[in-house]
Amino acid sequence: MSAGPTFGIPVPQVFLDGRADMELVKRSLQRAEELGYESAWVQDQVAGDVPLHESVSLLCYAAAVTDRMKLGVSVIVFPIRNAVQLAKSFSTLDNMSNGRAILGIGLGPVFAGDNYFSYFGTRANQALRRFNEGLEIMRALWSQERVNIDGEFYTLKNTAMEPKPVQRPLPVWFGGQHPNALHRAARVADGYMGAGPTTTPDFALQVHQLRQFLEQEQRDPATFPISKRVYLGVDKDAKRAKRRLDEFFGARYPWMVDANPNFVADICAWGSPEQVADGLRPVLDAGAEMIVLNPLSDYVEQMEVLAAEVIPLLR
Repeated sequence: MSAGPTFGIPVPQVFLDGRADMELVKRSLQRAEELGYESAWVQDQVAGDVPLHESVSLLCYAAAVTDRMKLGVSVIVFPIRNAVQLAKSFSTLDNMSNGRAILGIGLGPVFAGDNYFSYFGTRANQALRRFNEGLEIMRALWSQERVNIDGEFYTLKNTAMEPKPVQRPLPVWFGGQHPNALHRAARVADGYMGAGPTTTPDFALQVHQLRQFLEQEQRDPATFPISKRVYLGVDKDAKRAKRRLDEFFGARYPWMVDANPNFVADICAWGSPEQVADGLRPVLDAGAEMIVLNPLSDYVEQMEVLAAEVIPLLR
């Protein structure tokens, strides 16, 4: 693929019968690398009824069957994870992939209150403090020979962690849409990933705010990658493509569809290659430098059509 915007793909991760099809995962990743995709991404969910396989485990497998693509997660709800364990897991992944890991983290659904966070032995009103302290701990463990931190949630005394990541620093990207989250990203993150269920106008507003915050923090926007996941379906039968998207999101995000009957139209691209390209251009115009092109089925076939017929229209 030539210069310009870059494109990632999703790692097959949801298997409706609960059994992982690792041959599909391997074939999808290796074909994506042959086609020149820049990165491969997983999502993260620990507790929930969607059969989504665990993110870091799947990325470690991806590291073993690829050579060049960046391997990222967007995003882990960080306050429910143990920061020391996650630091170790991603340092291991970075070594296994020879420096290709990207860790995406977010604050999580604090609006849901303790009903969510209590699953993991914490509380919603601790989430931000856990997030900030945990990030300090991970970066210290990745960069310092011995770490001494006497925090609210963690106490590290002369603590070592080896091996260190290959990347110095290992990039940590943030998700989130609230202005506070965007300001936090501009202050301490290494990049930003817009969520798939975010509409393009909302994403454009978030990028605008993020760039203002980067300027306030005196950070060079050229060194701060901005990306977004976009769900799509390439199909010359546009009605069929739209129907498949409606069925998926009706099952995956029913509350969002109920709240907004135009939810799929607001976040997805579908139809012929030309129609999909038309749907993706506003995302690039809004400021995305990389898009995760996220079909929901027929992964290999969709990636091939996207590489051959859609991406050339965007460059």
